[in-house]
Amino acid sequence: MCSSPIPEVTDADMAFQAEETHANTAIQPFRKQYRLFHAAFAQFCYTGAQVAIAGYFINYVTETRPGTLSDTASKFLAGAQGAFTAGRFAGSALMKFVRPRYVYLVYMTCIIVFIAPAITQRGNIGMSMLYLTLFFESIIFPTTVALGMRGLGKYSKRGSGFIIAGVSGGACVPPLLGAAADLNDSTALAMVVPLCFFLAAWSYAFCVNFVPAYRGPVDSLGNAKIGIQNTASDEERVSDLEAEKGGAHMSEHISSTQNKEVRSL
Repeated sequence: MCSSPIPEVTDADMAFQAEETHANTAIQPFRKQYRLFHAAFAQFCYTGAQVAIAGYFINYVTETRPGTLSDTASKFLAGAQGAFTAGRFAGSALMKFVRPRYVYLVYMTCIIVFIAPAITQRGNIGMSMLYLTLFFESIIFPTTVALGMRGLGKYSKRGSGFIIAGVSGGACVPPLLGAAADLNDSTALAMVVPLCFFLAAWSYAFCVNFVPAYRGPVDSLGNAKIGIQNTASDEERVSDLEAEKGGAHMSEHISSTQNKEVRSL
């Protein structure tokens, strides 16, 4: 990677792409990029809930599955992380054929559908609900980043930092889950905490699919071919434009020289 000649993508490049795809989202000042701030909020809520579930998975299993010790529960956690990995591959494959925002909405909805029963169910059923929750958590973080950055134009670099900063949710939500578990003497009941944060994150998945102001830039940039296809023809166009400019300058120079000669005569 260190020796690879990877060109830097500048703010001007991203602004040009947004302009050419008619996303028209970078016109407003940065403080009015509300889609970006919504994506950052969703990332904060989702990451916090994800880390909270993973951090208290062992507690949940030992409490709800009779006779299960911590070492056995840790093996179940490894299996749940395997489900997370499988979900990432499955989601990535789906996105080759289905718009990412559709997959994003389905996965986020399934997280809520399966985390809710984990609050009341016990034993293998409750644990299997967490397995399914981790499976559908798999694509949420990277897809939130990708969708949230769409159409930011010259604000892309700065905006991506805001979304990535959403990982700070992982330091805020787990203590809330732990406090709820201690208060009610039940980790299962405390799963209400990540459920609430998942619901908050789901609001962005809803907007990016059903609110035109969100959906338009995502689809416009998703269909863009700038810098991906027809690279050779793009270079030819640039060469032609440079040649035309050079010819125009030459004509102006010849015309100017002729005028000077006429004046001298």
